[in-house]
Amino acid sequence: MIKDSLRRVFALVKKEFITTWKDPKSRGIIIAMPLLQLFIFANAITMEVKNIDVVAIDRDKSVESRELFSKFENSPRFRKFFYVDNEKEFKNKLDNQKVQIGLIINNDFSSSIKAKRPVNVLITADGRQTNTASIASGYASQIINDYNNEILKDKGAKINISVRNWYNPNLEYKWYILTVLVTMLALVITLLLTALPIARERELGTFDQLIVSPLTSFEILLGKTIPPLIIAMFLTCIMSLIIITLFKVPFAGSGILFIISVFISLLSIVGIGLYISSICRTQQQAILGVITFQMPAVLLSGFISPIEDMPIGWQLLTWLNPIRFFITLTKGIFLKGMGIEDAVLNFIPLLIIASITLTAASRVFKRNLD
Repeated sequence: MIKDSLRRVFALVKKEFITTWKDPKSRGIIIAMPLLQLFIFANAITMEVKNIDVVAIDRDKSVESRELFSKFENSPRFRKFFYVDNEKEFKNKLDNQKVQIGLIINNDFSSSIKAKRPVNVLITADGRQTNTASIASGYASQIINDYNNEILKDKGAKINISVRNWYNPNLEYKWYILTVLVTMLALVITLLLTALPIARERELGTFDQLIVSPLTSFEILLGKTIPPLIIAMFLTCIMSLIIITLFKVPFAGSGILFIISVFISLLSIVGIGLYISSICRTQQQAILGVITFQMPAVLLSGFISPIEDMPIGWQLLTWLNPIRFFITLTKGIFLKGMGIEDAVLNFIPLLIIASITLTAASRVFKRNLD
């Protein structure tokens, strides 16, 4: 009896292996997905912070201040330096995330050193990226401390370091992780809601009823788009309200601008989900397709590793990733009160991604109907 049971189980296991392996799409996804993720993990994921861009105001313009800045320029940790003359340009560089930290040297730097008086140097970090801000500030402080030790020996002066973290003064990690978590959960919800319906219709055999209905391919696709978009927007707004009220994450921006950014971001994700659904014939294939897209999209979003630290090829690839811009919008509107001008710069690539993916999904879907 046990032998017969084992035989039946073995036959079923054999049948499942054969069914999975005979399906070229499932076979391709199962083999390609872990290999693709391994390749991305190895090249794009790093906990090390390097290629740090800096904006600097040197009000002293002395030999001593240039010596200090040369220490940064010769460090392998730092990449580009933007020297500006006023605080407005300084703020714009940090606001637009062109740099990770800023340095300010006042006009009494050299005179204080020569007079053996304490002098202050200000380090300003972008607190929206808590890990990057902490590490980059640490690198900058170490360089200043090393220079401080040099001048203490020669001139007897001392440099006091002041560190300020904009948009997240205490580097509350919860502020960062919760604002990003909203976008990640919105991604999962939207992809599942859009990738499964058409595949489910095919699997259940009800897809033929859609074909013979008076609806056009565009109308069917539109009908499949609107419900998940509304549901995902509703859930995203609910999650945002929860992290504001329950977890006390500050909301510094415009509520209307946030809703518009959520709509545009989710629209680009809907296009990807519909494209996955239109090329898959079973729900299993659709779920595997979602996972295949989702993992690389998260890894290349800047959530785990700063985009600036990735190889240049991966940095260019992130321009095709809607999650990169969705995260930027969410963090920017929540923590710094991002304005319409900065938001539009992120809307443009999202709208381009949405138009490409929705057009591709529509064409594949229409071809399958025909």
